[in-house]
Amino acid sequence: MTTESSPLTIAQLAELAGVSTATVSKVVNGRSEVSPETRAAVEELIRLHGYRRQRRRSTPTTLVELVFHALEGDYPVEITKGVADVARAHDLTVAISDLHHDHTTTQSWLDGVLRRRPTGVIAVFSGLTEAQHDQLIHREIPLVLLDPADAPARNIPSVGAGNWNGGLTATRHLLELGHRRIAIITGPDAALPSRARLDGYRTALDMAGLPADPALIARGDFLIEGGLAQAHHLLRLPDRPTAVFATNDGQAIGVYHAAHQLGLRIPDDLSVIGFDDLPSVRWTIPPLTTIRQPLTDMAAAATTMLLTLAHGDPLPQNRVELATELVIRASTAPPPA
Repeated sequence: MTTESSPLTIAQLAELAGVSTATVSKVVNGRSEVSPETRAAVEELIRLHGYRRQRRRSTPTTLVELVFHALEGDYPVEITKGVADVARAHDLTVAISDLHHDHTTTQSWLDGVLRRRPTGVIAVFSGLTEAQHDQLIHREIPLVLLDPADAPARNIPSVGAGNWNGGLTATRHLLELGHRRIAIITGPDAALPSRARLDGYRTALDMAGLPADPALIARGDFLIEGGLAQAHHLLRLPDRPTAVFATNDGQAIGVYHAAHQLGLRIPDDLSVIGFDDLPSVRWTIPPLTTIRQPLTDMAAAATTMLLTLAHGDPLPQNRVELATELVIRASTAPPPA
């Protein structure tokens, strides 16, 4: 009789599930031509008992799967650079997928990954369901989350940035310049980086003895259009802010456009600070003060972790968090007299 300590073979799984060995093979190899009910039954048995692979198995391809929640702007370019640098050094190729603003992968995407059998998967600002992660585990395909949108579950390795400290530093910079009416445009409420940056903003105000005015907290979406819309709202308040902390550089660009449309000069009438330090913000007029998160270094760290796992070695730590840094340019100044 099998127990949880003795993983099952395909034949044993098939017997317990009441299906053919070919059907079980399709499930463990990520094939799509299996009914959802049968797939769920086999995967539940694997979760309970484990799966003992035959010694003869396919070799991983020289491929790193890199999946983005969206392929827009400089953000994915900077991350791809970091992944590609490490991959190139190990003679690996990078395959890129786009989830079109979704934060969870689809089963059809995962089926393709399982067929390609990559060295590993890096998911950027997105994640997999528990069942999908189980499928990767069963195929011995490691997964690392990069800049995850939510707290990683089940000890999935991840790489992120010091978002809370970045929010604190950005707000402190504005406070030190003399600003007291400081607005913030957040990212999506559900996004972990957004919540951490907002918490840093609130902490800086609290440390300065200032209450966080709910009227100055605008819910954004990390998009330029969202920054534009929320900045219009904030800058039309009767007691408008003298500074805006946009929690990513895209929204900061939106603030620039809103200020121009309303006849406000940056930084004479309004100070603006962003978050990311994407290459393009050095060329805004005026150049944007921002919090640098080292996206390329984060991506390189995630790829190194992935290769460590692919080689069967343990990670020194499951969570890596790289420091953020204030980059002062010309978009922040003391408030108008």
